[in-house]
Amino acid sequence: MKLTKIFLVLINSLIFFSCSSDDNSGNNDNSSFQISLTDGSFWTYNVENETENTRDSLYISNDTIINSKTYKKFKTKNNIATGFYSSSLRNNGVRFLDGKLLMSGDLSLAGGADLGLDFDLNLDDFIIFNRNATSGQLLSTKSGTIEEDFDGVPVTINYSLKSFGGETLNTYTSPNGDSYENVKSVLIKLNVTVTTVQEILGFPVTINVLTPQDVIVSTQYIASGIGVVHTNTTTSYTINSSIADEFGIPASGSQNQKEFLDDYQIN
Repeated sequence: MKLTKIFLVLINSLIFFSCSSDDNSGNNDNSSFQISLTDGSFWTYNVENETENTRDSLYISNDTIINSKTYKKFKTKNNIATGFYSSSLRNNGVRFLDGKLLMSGDLSLAGGADLGLDFDLNLDDFIIFNRNATSGQLLSTKSGTIEEDFDGVPVTINYSLKSFGGETLNTYTSPNGDSYENVKSVLIKLNVTVTTVQEILGFPVTINVLTPQDVIVSTQYIASGIGVVHTNTTTSYTINSSIADEFGIPASGSQNQKEFLDDYQIN
């Protein structure tokens, strides 16, 4: 049973939006928090991983119709994105309604089909931000179950993607030293459970490969009139050491990625 492959698929294909903040919490007037979705607006980000630094260029290209609703379509330069935030918006639609940013599209990131995992993260008006949300308020939920076969081994993957309201800050200083005013954050979590069934003494037994845990925890900081200025994303997992030893895989793994706004233009 090649569980190593399962974990590589999970960790490499579940990338979508932990946390760090300082500065002062405030009670900003939510109506003063500006969000603009205009064609031609763009943002460039410096992406820092534990092994390399890259750069993403995200922009709004045009209107697009999804399920009879009009959205702004986000694209990335040369259709390439390395950061969690840019990857999540790339080729998807976003619209603004009643203080919320709603996203529709396919979040099967990092070439999920090529990796052999059809991870269903097709979203319909998933709330990725709400300027009126209180800290910890649940914004949206997307849950599902996937039945996969890895080299003859049946695997069941249960997942739940959730977004939550975050902090409201009068001022925010990004870890790279840049400061912004009137900032709000949003927290996104992807919780995953993996089980398999094996026959023991002639009876089917369910084995918990991955107990329920947040494999992705990500926070985006959004500045009024600008957009996302910083994203901090941690991808991790922990499994029982006896299971890890049995199948020859690490008992835990963790990766962190930071995205910093470098340049932008709002039309």
